[in-house]
This record gives sequence, structure tokens and C-alpha cells, in this order.
Amino acid sequence: MRRSYFHPTGRIANVGAAVCVVLGGALAACGGEGPASRAVSRAPEADELHFANLTQLTFGGQNAEAYFSPDGTQLIFQRTDSDTTCDQQYVINTDGSGMRLASNGLGRTTCGYFHSGGTRVLYSSTFRADERCPPPPDFSQGYVWPLYDFDLYTSRPDGSEIETLFSSPGYDAEATLSPDGETIVFTSTRDGDLDIYTMNVDGTDLRRLTTTPGYDGGPFFSHDGSMIVYRAWHPEAREELDDYRQLLAQNLVRPSRMEIWVMDADGSNQRQVTDLGGANFAPFFHPDNERIIFSSNHHSPRSRDFNLYMINRDGTGLTQVTTHGEFDGFPMFSPDGSKLVFASNRYGEVEGETNIFIAEWVEPAGGGIR
Repeated sequence: MRRSYFHPTGRIANVGAAVCVVLGGALAACGGEGPASRAVSRAPEADELHFANLTQLTFGGQNAEAYFSPDGTQLIFQRTDSDTTCDQQYVINTDGSGMRLASNGLGRTTCGYFHSGGTRVLYSSTFRADERCPPPPDFSQGYVWPLYDFDLYTSRPDGSEIETLFSSPGYDAEATLSPDGETIVFTSTRDGDLDIYTMNVDGTDLRRLTTTPGYDGGPFFSHDGSMIVYRAWHPEAREELDDYRQLLAQNLVRPSRMEIWVMDADGSNQRQVTDLGGANFAPFFHPDNERIIFSSNHHSPRSRDFNLYMINRDGTGLTQVTTHGEFDGFPMFSPDGSKLVFASNRYGEVEGETNIFIAEWVEPAGGGIR
């Protein structure tokens, strides 16, 4: 049985960049134009008032973390075809056409993002350490995320001209860019904890922004570049901190508790936004920079029933956006604010299948579900 895609890192087969792959029954040459659109219009839940013209873009396997190009015409996302293969990065047009491989097919990749005005892509991969899929984590210690030996790379959207951007021992991932394309923010264990860093797009001027013991990650800039929103859990009880550090020494982290935080772009003025309990993650600023959309299971913290919520950045005005009974996560607004892309288990052909959906964003009278 496949699981919901609540995971910040990847899991597709080890194929070379010159090899073609079969995607949903359509042959897509690596770096080519890709297949025609298979996009299907879908009905949102009756009370999902923020959505119009909901469309499913991918079919089969596990597809998640879809993020817009600067011009809003393309998405980069990670995909795996089966439970025995590893995630690779793909690019697709926002109408569902042209899906094609963007990474080199080796190792495991995660967290793709458009770079250099959309002429290149940025992602993390384990292929320098090992071209094979890394082993799955040991779930005998409970539900944990593996912190693989990821490094940051850039390439053209067809996978060519791959270059190492940043490398350090351990986990370097979750990278996104500032709106002006000049600064990368990412998560790293380079200093012995899971912390957030910034650097210039050429890898210079590395700065550590967070220092509190615990997991700080999943950062995104606000639309004006003045703030960073992220997920965090800072264990305070001695036994919780010891458990966190013991897992971290094994390159693992337990993600069952996280809240949404905001800080200024230079790392100052760090403040907690949510205090909901459960796992609150994948935050992204609303185009007005006053609200934050994110995914949460706070209503049932032991479940994988994640819905999208929106909250003011001062912690008030919590509003529920999705009401589907399984997983909805990784929301991102288009650059012009007119659309929302997200990953969901809805309409899956098998239990736990995760696909990419895009919808026109609506601001309903009354603000939606409270």
C-alpha cells in the first residue's frame, strides 16, 4: 500500500540522462518536448470556495513539491513511479503538457526550483555520493524522515550542463530563491543541526540564520523578499531534545511536531505564527504578504489527513482552505497570484497516490471556512 506524500525529501529509477522514460503510457524523450497534456478538470469539494477550475496535471506514481517558473508557465516537481524507485525532477507546462525529465536520473533528488530567471533549475541530489537509490529509513524508531547526503546542483531544464552549486558533508536541501533571483535560502546540517542558511546564487556569502536547537527548514521568501516563512520544532524538554539529537546523529528526524514561523530575510525578528499542535509544514506567503498558506494535520495529529489552511502572519484568522479527507500539501501561488498549485491524494487510482493539481484562486466573500 502506498502512503501519503508527507515527506520533504525524495524517493525514480537510476537511468542515464540520455535514456528515455515512459510516463503515464506516453514516451517522453529526456530533454525533449514531452507528451501532450493529459490534464483533467476535477470538481473541488463543495466547501472549497477558494478554488475555481481545479485541474489534475499528473497521473500515477508519487508527484509532489511543484513550484512555478518565474513567468508562471511551467512547474518543476519531483516524481517517483513506484515504491522501489527514487524521486527525480521533472518540468511540466501548467496546462499539463510537455512533462520531461529535468535531473540526470541518478541517485535521489528533492526540492526543485527554477533558477536564473527560468533558464536553469536548482535541486538537491545524492548522486555524487552514490548513483544508486539510498536505503529507506529505519521505521522501527517510529515515523522518521531520512537526512540523506544531498548537495545542491543547477542544470538546464533539460538536465544538461549540471553544475555543483553547494556541497558540504550531510544534508543540504530545501532550497528556494528570493523574488529578485539573487539569494538562495536552504536547510543544512553543516554546523551540526538542521538550520536555515542564505547565500548568493553563485554560492558565496553563506550566512546561518537560525541557531535554536531543533529543526528549522522548508523556507520560502515573501513576495517582496523582506521575510522568510518556514517550519520549525524546537524541543525544550530534556528527553525530547535528547531524542532529537540521537536521531540527528543517525541522519534522521521525527517530523510529527512542527509549527509555522516567520523571520526577516536577514534572520532577525524570528517569531512563531502557529501554535496548533500536530505537523504544520509547507508554508508559502499569500500574494498580499499578510497571510500564509500551509498544510496541517492539527485537527487529527496522529493521522495523515492533511488539509491546507491560511493564517495571518500575526497568528490570527485561521481559515481552512481544503476539506478533502486525505493529503493536501505543498501549496504555492503563481507569480501573479491568480493560481494555486498543490499536491493531493484526491482522485488517485490507488490508495495514497499523490498528484499535482492547479486551480484558479478565488477570494470568497466571508473568507472561507473558519
